[in-house]
Amino acid sequence: MLKSGTRRLHSRRAPLPTPALTEIIQRYASSPPRPLDLASLLAFGRPVTRESVVCSVGYALAEIPRRLALRVRSLESLPFIVGTNPYVASMLSSYKESLQLLATYPAVNTLDENKLFTEALSSLVERHANDIPTMAKGFLESAKYMSPTQISNFLDGAIRNRISVRLIAEQHIAISHALEEEERPGNVGVVDTQCSPLHMIRMCESYVGELCSATLGASPSIVIDGHADATFPYVPVHLEYILTEILKNSFRATVEHHKTQRTMPPVRITLSQPIPGSSGQSKFFSIRIRDEGGGVSPSDMARIFSYAFTTAKNDHDEDGGGGPYAAQHVGGLANIGGGDTNLFSEITSKGLQTGLGTIAGLGYGLPMSKLYASYFGGSLSLVSLDGWGSDVSLKLRCLDEAGDATI
Repeated sequence: MLKSGTRRLHSRRAPLPTPALTEIIQRYASSPPRPLDLASLLAFGRPVTRESVVCSVGYALAEIPRRLALRVRSLESLPFIVGTNPYVASMLSSYKESLQLLATYPAVNTLDENKLFTEALSSLVERHANDIPTMAKGFLESAKYMSPTQISNFLDGAIRNRISVRLIAEQHIAISHALEEEERPGNVGVVDTQCSPLHMIRMCESYVGELCSATLGASPSIVIDGHADATFPYVPVHLEYILTEILKNSFRATVEHHKTQRTMPPVRITLSQPIPGSSGQSKFFSIRIRDEGGGVSPSDMARIFSYAFTTAKNDHDEDGGGGPYAAQHVGGLANIGGGDTNLFSEITSKGLQTGLGTIAGLGYGLPMSKLYASYFGGSLSLVSLDGWGSDVSLKLRCLDEAGDATI
């Protein structure tokens, strides 16, 4: 009975009086988060022991509240009229609630206490699953009150902050489960030291192909060349998100550009071998994705990595036709706040496991993919051959050799 009561106490709490919550925000916001040391994060899972799990709890309880406090402060510093937007206001309230939960959580010293903490942390992660589409909707409605540069700077900081919070939280959840269950060889928490780009590509191809066929009536194939059997250490869900967004663009462009032809060219993906660094250890893995979808028009090239720029149509467009991936776009907006599901809810819910929700048509795909790629020191670039197709170059850092990476 005591444990059950404890679980309820730390999963959802009544809000603290305003002065007490203000003091918590002030205390954590005045102590900037330490750069996330990837070597330390991986060390908690090498090997997983009772001691390493307890150390991981301490790290999570020290670092996540600092990052949440910065998000609260940044939301509070938005122009007043932006802060009154219901989506933005709900984000602020949610961050305050999560900050209160973790900032007042008692010390964890045993595995039984960690089990309760892990359940509370998992609930927190799930509660923030739709943060990005909620934020996107809020800024879509408030765009005229801030400059594009202000919006871009705010979203860059918010999304990078969110990546770090989820990385710390999900790493702790993963190593806690690994202590109780048999973990797959090669996994160090959320990092897969033998991540297979080929496997990830085929998984994303299945999801994107089904979505493309459902909305456009056809889907191109994928041809993979280079070192198809290569593996490298990375966070699979990050790679999944990046590949999914790039393939959605390539598939849509290919189908639209060749819709009058009986056959369409495949999307070609080349996989490299990990590139050795100066010490002889592998540092980077590169992926090249080429399509013959007509490319990006010169007038649009300067905006392809800008938030809220999209070539996918939605219900607010003048043509009113919904456009490519409209089902996913509508599903994404409807799911904010628990709206009704739609015909393609099963398709749009099963592909991504990154907790980003469905954001097609909101213009966040490419800029967020670039943020994910650059988060550990990698890069994403796009070259357009207008009238022919696009060539995307993805360079990702091998994480087991990134002990010097602070993020």
